[in-house]
Amino acid sequence: MTGAAGGIGSAVAQRLAELGCRVTVNDLDESKAAAVTEHINRQGGRARLAAGDVSDAATVAQIMDGTVEAFGSLDIVVNTAGLIGQVRHFLDADEEWWDRVLRVNLRSVFLCSHAAAHHMVGQGSGVIISTSSGGATRAHRGEVAYDASKGGIEAMTRAMALDLGPYGIRVNAVSPGSINVAPQGAVSEEQLAARGLTVPLGRVGIPEDLADTYVFLASDQARYITGVVVPVDGGMLVQQRSPQVDIFGLDQYPRLGRLA
Repeated sequence: MTGAAGGIGSAVAQRLAELGCRVTVNDLDESKAAAVTEHINRQGGRARLAAGDVSDAATVAQIMDGTVEAFGSLDIVVNTAGLIGQVRHFLDADEEWWDRVLRVNLRSVFLCSHAAAHHMVGQGSGVIISTSSGGATRAHRGEVAYDASKGGIEAMTRAMALDLGPYGIRVNAVSPGSINVAPQGAVSEEQLAARGLTVPLGRVGIPEDLADTYVFLASDQARYITGVVVPVDGGMLVQQRSPQVDIFGLDQYPRLGRLA
């Protein structure tokens, strides 16, 4: 698990551990990654810490080799490491900003997937799951680099699925919607409620809303699924317009049940 010190990565790592997976917890923030590792082990799971920068090839090799040495095999890789909130208007962009976002968000996925695949080929099986975003197919204002990195992840997912399928390796991605990954209390209930108004299911998601989708894609229940991106976004991408500006707004819905 890369980027597993908090947010989506932490939730997925803990869910996999609950189901009996042995988990390597990676993040650049060693103290937070250590806390997640300790929590999993206290709960009866089995986890090991492997802090480090997964945009560095030597570090990635150490993490993958260490996982095989500790656990005997490398069966699942989940790429969740990434930068968010690197907002900058395109006219204010520079190479340093672009390179940093692409290095962390896209290069890391290539390096981790590439290193893992070389281990998995010998086993004749394996699963690689990456984390995309609605920005891969739509656009955020002020996030050209972020959206480009997520579009690259989806293209890589399809291409890797073709290259690795004959070796028994499945490659998929999850595309989260509006997910609150901020520390508790950092975002007010009013702010969350306002963000939730644009979501058809009526609320902002939490990391735990995504964990079981990653688990499903990693499991034998998804044994014939590869090369796809699964949106977990409360329905955000299916709408043409947000409710606030739609011709037929929520104020015109029948006042039944929750809307009464």
